[in-house]
Amino acid sequence: MNHEFEKVTDKNTIKKIGIVGATGYTGVELLRLLAPHSDVEISYVTSRSNAGMRVDAMFPNLRGFIDLEFSDPSTDALAQCDLVFFATPNGVAMNHVPALLEAGTKVIDLAADFRIKDLDVWAKFYSMEHACPNLVAEAVYGMPELNRDQIKGARIVANPGCYPTAVTLGLKPLVDASLIDLDNIIADTKSGISGAGRQANVSTLLSEAGESFKAYAVQGHRHQPEIAQTLSLLSGSKVDLTFVPHLLPIIRGIHATLYTREIEAGKTDLQTLYENTYKDEPFVDVMPAGSHPETRSVKTSNMCRIAVHQPEAGSQIVVLSVIDNLVKGAAGQAIQNMNLMLDLDETMGLMQPALLP
Repeated sequence: MNHEFEKVTDKNTIKKIGIVGATGYTGVELLRLLAPHSDVEISYVTSRSNAGMRVDAMFPNLRGFIDLEFSDPSTDALAQCDLVFFATPNGVAMNHVPALLEAGTKVIDLAADFRIKDLDVWAKFYSMEHACPNLVAEAVYGMPELNRDQIKGARIVANPGCYPTAVTLGLKPLVDASLIDLDNIIADTKSGISGAGRQANVSTLLSEAGESFKAYAVQGHRHQPEIAQTLSLLSGSKVDLTFVPHLLPIIRGIHATLYTREIEAGKTDLQTLYENTYKDEPFVDVMPAGSHPETRSVKTSNMCRIAVHQPEAGSQIVVLSVIDNLVKGAAGQAIQNMNLMLDLDETMGLMQPALLP
């Protein structure tokens, strides 16, 4: 049965979607989530090394849902789409975006080409010069909980990184309310192995990463300046934080344990603050007081679950934030942005619950 033809839609309103780099974990997650979306049609998917191969031959979970072959990237073909996702390595999208915007096609980049506004910082962390620096200022940072109105009118959206999503959502209520010492933030974060991508890498082989746990990039991770930039914009002041990522022997999930100090301890009911901040957000779940959210509770979902703690009612604040790195940390948030950019219901295609066990 071909489920592609079970959608009940008005063909005149269907938006054509392209995906560049559709063979990585983020690319296949976009395909999985977009396949049943009632208001869009995946019309063009690219892979230079797999051109001519059927999508469902590489990803058998999509049999009956995606009836396409991978194609070589073509600007002319992509320009026929209403919106194009770039699920490509850093440095790819920036070489194609100007021509697509000129053709009237909207773009969401899931890599880091348009996230960092300071181009010197970007060049330092990504070891290349930017190909279209004039568009970096225009690009909207695609975290709907921060920039929903700007995303709606954007031509180009920089989809946030996975770690920055979990960390920023965890700290946003405290930063917004000016409750914490901005020079005393520690983000102790852990990610599943899928965050390293689908390419062959000895360090992420099962026999190498299984039954083990390690920190990495302690001297400087690319997501640190992204987090600092976002929190600084929220606070209106420079934010300095210690950011240490770790690799977990699981496939999906990010757990961010965030440590900071309240400037005046005990003056604010933090549970109420978090609940009020996110009460209208469809994809942020503030857990009951005393909770410890688990990565499995968000597996394959677009939800961020958060719990806030204040041990011994002192000045120390501990925030726990969990997401699926491939969904809310990548493809799901990108589709949330797509819905906003195309004037669709923001939650469309994203309301499925997490997968257990």
